[in-house]
Amino acid sequence: MKLPATGVHFLLVLMVCCTHSLALLEFKKSIIRDPNELLISWNESTHLCSWDGVLCSVRHPHRVISLNLTNRDLVGQISPSLGNLTFLKVLILSASSFSGEIPRSLGQLHHLQILKLNDNMLQGGIPSLANCSKVKELSLGKNQLTGQIPADLPNSLQKLILVANNLTGTVPASLANITVLKIFTCMNNNIEGNIPDEFARLRGLQELHLGKNKLSGRFPQLVLNLSNLVVFSVASNYLSGDVPSDLGGSLPSLKYMSLGGNFFHGHIPSSIANASELNIVDMSRNKLTGVIPSSIGKLQKLFALSFEYNKLQASKEQDWKFMNSLANCTELQVRTVLGNRLQGNVPESLGNLSSQLRYLYLANNHLSGDFPSGIAKLRSLISIELGGNRFTGARLQLDNNILTGPIPSSLCNLSNLIGLYLESNQLDGHIPPSLGNLQTLEILNISNNNLLGTIPKELFGIQTLLNIELSSNNLDGPLHPDIGNAKQLTYLDISSNSLSGEIPSAIGNRERLEDIKLGHNVFSGSVPTSLGNITNLQILNLSRNHLNGSIPVSIVRLKFLEQLDLSFNRLEGEVPTAGIFSNLISVWIDGNTGLCGGQLVRHLRPCSAMHLNSRKNKHFTVQKVVIPLGSIASLAIVKKNVSLPSFGSKFPKVTYIDLARSTEGFSSSKIVVAVKVFCLERKGAQKSFMAECNALRNIRHRNLVPILTACSSDGSSSTLNHITLAQRLSIVVDIADAMEYLHHNHQGTIVHCDLKPSNILLDDNMTARVGDFGLAMFKVDSIMPSFGDSASASSIAIKGTIGYVAPECATGREVTIAGDVYSFGIVLLEIFLRKRPTDDMFKDGLNIVRFVEMNPDRILKIIDPDLLEDERDVSQGTSVSFKEKSLECLASVLKTGLCCANPSPSERMDMQGVAARLHGIKEAYLRGN
Repeated sequence: MKLPATGVHFLLVLMVCCTHSLALLEFKKSIIRDPNELLISWNESTHLCSWDGVLCSVRHPHRVISLNLTNRDLVGQISPSLGNLTFLKVLILSASSFSGEIPRSLGQLHHLQILKLNDNMLQGGIPSLANCSKVKELSLGKNQLTGQIPADLPNSLQKLILVANNLTGTVPASLANITVLKIFTCMNNNIEGNIPDEFARLRGLQELHLGKNKLSGRFPQLVLNLSNLVVFSVASNYLSGDVPSDLGGSLPSLKYMSLGGNFFHGHIPSSIANASELNIVDMSRNKLTGVIPSSIGKLQKLFALSFEYNKLQASKEQDWKFMNSLANCTELQVRTVLGNRLQGNVPESLGNLSSQLRYLYLANNHLSGDFPSGIAKLRSLISIELGGNRFTGARLQLDNNILTGPIPSSLCNLSNLIGLYLESNQLDGHIPPSLGNLQTLEILNISNNNLLGTIPKELFGIQTLLNIELSSNNLDGPLHPDIGNAKQLTYLDISSNSLSGEIPSAIGNRERLEDIKLGHNVFSGSVPTSLGNITNLQILNLSRNHLNGSIPVSIVRLKFLEQLDLSFNRLEGEVPTAGIFSNLISVWIDGNTGLCGGQLVRHLRPCSAMHLNSRKNKHFTVQKVVIPLGSIASLAIVKKNVSLPSFGSKFPKVTYIDLARSTEGFSSSKIVVAVKVFCLERKGAQKSFMAECNALRNIRHRNLVPILTACSSDGSSSTLNHITLAQRLSIVVDIADAMEYLHHNHQGTIVHCDLKPSNILLDDNMTARVGDFGLAMFKVDSIMPSFGDSASASSIAIKGTIGYVAPECATGREVTIAGDVYSFGIVLLEIFLRKRPTDDMFKDGLNIVRFVEMNPDRILKIIDPDLLEDERDVSQGTSVSFKEKSLECLASVLKTGLCCANPSPSERMDMQGVAARLHGIKEAYLRGN
């Protein structure tokens, strides 16, 4: 029986409607969490076109043409059933928590025009969308996608947004075939190579974002052909060479240009002034030289200008002409040239800059003369930086400004000021009380100058003040009780001055305080019991004052206290044992001869015996720690006579004569020991050894060095012979096993804090053993911190050694097991490259990690040449496949090192994963061998 046409049409409509309904209900099943109950309307009792987020065609109400569920906090996976919505034009599932892979079935949506899946947790590769020939916008940014950018993307694309994923490979040259492409961004991925020359054909391209990748090579000249370009960013890559001299003339429409964080050198092109539409110019963190062109003032629409951390110069009056010209940039709000080589007095024309200027950064140069008077005219300023010696991530700038004279009281007119950084100059005079008028100020840093007089009480009336840093000046007089009025204060550093009188008890009213440093002054009186009220306190340093009386028991209540330094005062009485005092390496009380009791390991006199001669301390000479070990690979010993309080009967005195006799004149047939030398004039050396004892007393592992005793002795050293690839693999596996044990397989987590080659010893069998736990941190309970969490204790200053210490530790953040992983990564790279991280070649932003990242395909060029000798030695009787195995092994090892040394702690592997990976690499190599 043949149905009439209307019947066929009705049946088709019913089938389509049913198919679309089932597809959406199947998608709903894949949602495991819908906190806002937005999909509650998706049920069979209502028509699908009434469902939340669903839009149907007006002409064909049974056809779903749009599904928009953006920012709905949905959790689940994207069901492949969506591929059955055959008439779908718009699919937007942005800003939720979708995981899993992008279904391949979406490639069947022939009518699709917009696909936005950004801001989720999607994984896997980008599926083929070649059949989606009408797609105009593809937005997959801010996910966890891997693999390469597909080479067969539709030629209809106008917007391609792949920002913030884990994409690798190169930019496909085939993208140049998409002639309608207007926006392309894949910043913050792992894209290598350079921009394909074919991109010169994309004359309609308006935005090109490729920052934060691994692009290399010289400046992409093809960009000069893209005359319609409005946004161009290749910041934070490995590009080098000169910036083209005709850059500005070739890109007249450019509004945003970011070239920062590369290796560009040469001069700033004066043609930049021809790009008259420029709003933002970022050429920071390169190797640019010469003077800043005065033509920069022609950019009248300029909003932000950053030339910081280059090698730009200004020594003559003519070199400062750019300052005069910037007065024409009436919309300028951000100007930073910190970290360059600008010299001499800052011109008075500084005060002619835009009245809208909000951020002025001139720190880390060679500026001299009086404080720039013109600054007081810039009434909109929010932040001023004129200081020096500032640590900034990858670089430590040692250039200093040497501004002299007093701080002008006219700064009080900057009513919007939030940050005032004047540290490390030679400013003198008094701190103007008028600074108390800056009622929006949050950070005041005038440390390391020559300031005199008292700290004005007016500063403590600034209710917004968070940080006060006035250390290393010549301030004197008492600390005013009004400090209790600074309600928001979290950081107070007035150490290394000549402040006197009692510490005001009102300081205890500031519960937000986290860090108090009052050391190296002449404060007297007792330690205020009110300090126990500062519940958020993490660091308290009252060392080297004239404080007397007992240690307040109230300090025991401070649950977050991590460092307590009361050393070198006149304190007396019993030392508490609870709270932070139970942690041996986080409390310093040396130099207080009247203290008694406390934990036994502190070796203080019992308080019951205080009536005895308390001034007679028994000492004995301790020089070295003797550690049983096989023959030592490389060890230098320095003899030094020092004295140390007795460690008790556990650590017998062993003289040089005793050692000589017992070893038959240090015969080579006897056991060889590793010797550690302490310089006890250095603060914390005694505690370093006690920390090492505490860390090692309960641990046993074949790749860790145990302590035998403390003694006086001489020693010898030996040299390290050539080590093969197989041996180096075994060494890094041994180190990884040791670190895995410290972090994960012990009843209390130990963070080593100073992993480096000199703390790793090798025996006759080339077995590596990790030693030197003087900076170690020990988590005493059984709860293991998660990866990236801090341990339960901390220590003063920076833990670790320059070159090996993790970036987050170098900036003063709490140490974590992630810091050890970073150090391990650096050690691994050093072992296979035979280059120290402090090698002279690593400067101007280049470090050992970036060096390896820049040479992914040049392994043979960057590894230790001795490993190539190994290859030549075995090449005559070895197959090509084994050579390939060696290269594959080296590539895997270096990749592991890079994963460990990732600048972001959260993106590093933990040592369990590292050890497992290295064991697999070693076994695969040995099987191939």
